[in-house]
Amino acid sequence: MCTQAGIRGRWRSLSPLPPPGHLRTLSLATLANTVGAGLWLTGVALYLTRVVGLTPTQVGLGLTLAGLVGLTASVPLGGLADRRDPRTLRAVLQLAQAAVAVAYLLVGSFPVFLLVATLDALLVSGNLAVRAALVAAVAGPQGRVHAFATLRAVANLGIAVGAGLAGFALATDTHLAYQILVAGNATTYLVSAALLMRLPALAPPTRPSTAAALRRGRPLRDGRFLAVSGASAVLALHQTVLTLVVPLWAVNLLGAPPPIVSAVLLTNTVLTVLLAVRLSRGADTAAPAARKMRRAGLVLATAMLLYAATAGLPTAPAVALLLVATVVYTVGDLWHGAAGAGLTYDLAPPDAIGAYQGADGMFAGLARAVAPALLTLVVLDGGVPGWLAVGGLFAVVGLASPALTRRALPRD
Repeated sequence: MCTQAGIRGRWRSLSPLPPPGHLRTLSLATLANTVGAGLWLTGVALYLTRVVGLTPTQVGLGLTLAGLVGLTASVPLGGLADRRDPRTLRAVLQLAQAAVAVAYLLVGSFPVFLLVATLDALLVSGNLAVRAALVAAVAGPQGRVHAFATLRAVANLGIAVGAGLAGFALATDTHLAYQILVAGNATTYLVSAALLMRLPALAPPTRPSTAAALRRGRPLRDGRFLAVSGASAVLALHQTVLTLVVPLWAVNLLGAPPPIVSAVLLTNTVLTVLLAVRLSRGADTAAPAARKMRRAGLVLATAMLLYAATAGLPTAPAVALLLVATVVYTVGDLWHGAAGAGLTYDLAPPDAIGAYQGADGMFAGLARAVAPALLTLVVLDGGVPGWLAVGGLFAVVGLASPALTRRALPRD
């Protein structure tokens, strides 16, 4: 017979929320924020087409253009977080995002949509860099990769909850239901900002050395760091593989029933919530993080081979192999996320973490921008050879990561 204490212990082992403390507060703020993200990401396309009246082409073009412009905010706002209290700066950005979220209710034409979407993308991009600086300030050098993994697990949980709640609006499919969805997204930003202000004020780093000062605010000129960041960005193409390529491959080319897409994405979400923290261990400094990046590249390559092997199989075995491939993929995905965080944190000067995280985020954003067109062309048009090419790319980049990292390490 299970005792109440035993039940609580089992829940704590499964829950991604950390024990009470600053990281718990930051996790709750992230949870609120990502519930809103789940609401918005699930309903944005239908809201803009069915309520606002935009065409799917206008929505896709607007979001692409806005996303590319938004990348320009990463380094400046990340650099600002290096010189100001990142807690307060992130809370202010959350309030601004709440205002922009509400502004979607005023969209009635493509030009207004493009303006609002661009403001939203600038805030999102800059906020990610500020969040990275805040995580480093809250967790310290020894705990920031663990904190990053914890927040990733919490974020996946929040997005899943938000997506589930958005399902009610999509099922109702009324103008009012979509407006409530937009208002709910805005509200979560306010809740997140209020939770962030429960953290203590965080002073900027101490005055840097002359060598570090020369690098402050100039991560885009640090070629060796950018080589490591670029390699990580290439591996980040895998995110589009799961969210776009695998669903289209499964339904259109394998003939799997559409609910299989939900099963694939749910498998990834559940494993991320359960394993993100465990698989992040051992990536606190650059050298072991680079080795983890190498493993990530090889495991992601293996997943691409497994996805390719589903071609020509009967539906039932193909679906089973898709799920196995997704389990393998998720391990590589989590190793990549932890390794990328460890490398970006450890290779950045202590006083320029936000700016360097901003540069890394800009590279990742560029990868996200080109990935849909590139991967649909290579894999969906290329078939099995396309999968093999993507897998080979991931393996080569993973194998190159330790050498690139050694070149980027500071020399005494």
